[in-house]
Amino acid sequence: MSLKFPETPEFTGLYKPSRVETQVFDLEIEGEVPSQIKGTFFQVSPDSYYPPMRGKDIFFNGDGLVSAFKFENGHVSLNRRYVQTDRLKAQLKERRSLNGVYRNIYTNDPLAAKNNTTANTTVLFHAGVLLAMKEDALPYALDPNTLETLGVWDFNGQVKSASFTAHPKIDPDNGDLLCFAYEAKGDGTSDIAYFEIDASGKLKKEIWFKGPYAAMIHDFAVTAHHVIFPLIPLTVDVDRMKAGGQHFEWQPDLSQLFGVLPRDGNGEDVMWFHGPKNGFQGHTLNSYEEEGLLQVDMPVTSGNVFYFFPQADGSVPLPETLSSQLMRWTFNLNGLEKSEASKQTIQPRPLTAFPCEFPRCDERFTGKPYEHGFVLAFDPTLPFDETLGERPFQFFNQLAHVNVRTGKTDAWYPGDAQCFQEPIFVPRSSDAPEGDGYVVALLNHLHGNDTELVVLDSLKMAAGPIARIKVPFRLRMSLHGNWTPAEILEGTQSGR
Repeated sequence: MSLKFPETPEFTGLYKPSRVETQVFDLEIEGEVPSQIKGTFFQVSPDSYYPPMRGKDIFFNGDGLVSAFKFENGHVSLNRRYVQTDRLKAQLKERRSLNGVYRNIYTNDPLAAKNNTTANTTVLFHAGVLLAMKEDALPYALDPNTLETLGVWDFNGQVKSASFTAHPKIDPDNGDLLCFAYEAKGDGTSDIAYFEIDASGKLKKEIWFKGPYAAMIHDFAVTAHHVIFPLIPLTVDVDRMKAGGQHFEWQPDLSQLFGVLPRDGNGEDVMWFHGPKNGFQGHTLNSYEEEGLLQVDMPVTSGNVFYFFPQADGSVPLPETLSSQLMRWTFNLNGLEKSEASKQTIQPRPLTAFPCEFPRCDERFTGKPYEHGFVLAFDPTLPFDETLGERPFQFFNQLAHVNVRTGKTDAWYPGDAQCFQEPIFVPRSSDAPEGDGYVVALLNHLHGNDTELVVLDSLKMAAGPIARIKVPFRLRMSLHGNWTPAEILEGTQSGR
């Protein structure tokens, strides 16, 4: 049987699987990487090892392939390895894909692994291990130095939920991992669990409650005293899955919904707030509270972004009909009774006039009043090489610094045949002012078979990169990653 991927948008161009595991010591660099950047940028891509069993598939169903870019004294080296999930090992044994519809175990081959996760959404270092996460299962732990897969990670038996978030936060004051699970008792359940796990890996807090229905909660927000769970109007139906359908289905008549939980409370204390209908809340930039007001900043789109999860009649909006902006949601908790929250409809206000996604803040200010954000932005008026055909999914042609207080934006446009993957922010020093540092992001070249990792001064974004780090092959589009300073990784041996 020949091994050939389908000629579909999900497996060509930016989305053509790379399947490359490698080590490259001292990547070629154009410009100069500041010597004060010391640490590792870990990131992960859904990168299918085998062509889809059913002949077609979505990007999010690819196997997790982790990249580690190590910055050391102006040099950068790369290590790349697949997460050896049960799912991938079963495929390697049979030398073919064994998995059907995305997050639908009822469509898998009988030889498929029981654990269906690909561990492909983000990677984050915590308590001595690198966690590879996808929100459908518990994480896999990796050795942060070698990327060797250590196995499924339940935090030494402390976390018993069926799933786990792919967007945990680190409390900057104490290093605690703030995290949650939705569909926490299995597919289609409305159970949600919130956890706080300290820097040594000890479970400090566990709160369980139910949502009004089972729906996607891709990201969440944290403040000093609250956590906020955005339920996207993508609902889950196990009967639909058993009939061979999608895990998620878009519900245009449902409101954007937010559950607000006090961090020192219990499941009975959750308050539910409604936003406008038919809206997609994206990733959280940051959130904070002042005098009883919770401020949550995140991109919001006026409809279903995920064309591969249509509504019941199969319809999806045309991309040009959708509008997207960075928005601020304000939840006023002053004197508010729990029963009154659901009677309100919260209207967000825009912080930008342009579409953006994959937002990142200076994470020393996670959950605190802040000013600076870094996003991928799209300006349709900028030149685009029409010989490339249609713009691919997740196309962003600017890397931008946004001041959420003043509204000022400083952005870099790399050219008419380039686009970005998610950025990270690296402080210039541990005590540098908020937002003062470097922005690091992968830059896709749509005509070529290579990728660059670019480094920009966060205070001079429009000036472009101060360093271009050359990756001598093409990286598939990734999802998320995180920065780990060298001093945190030092002393970590064999991931323990």
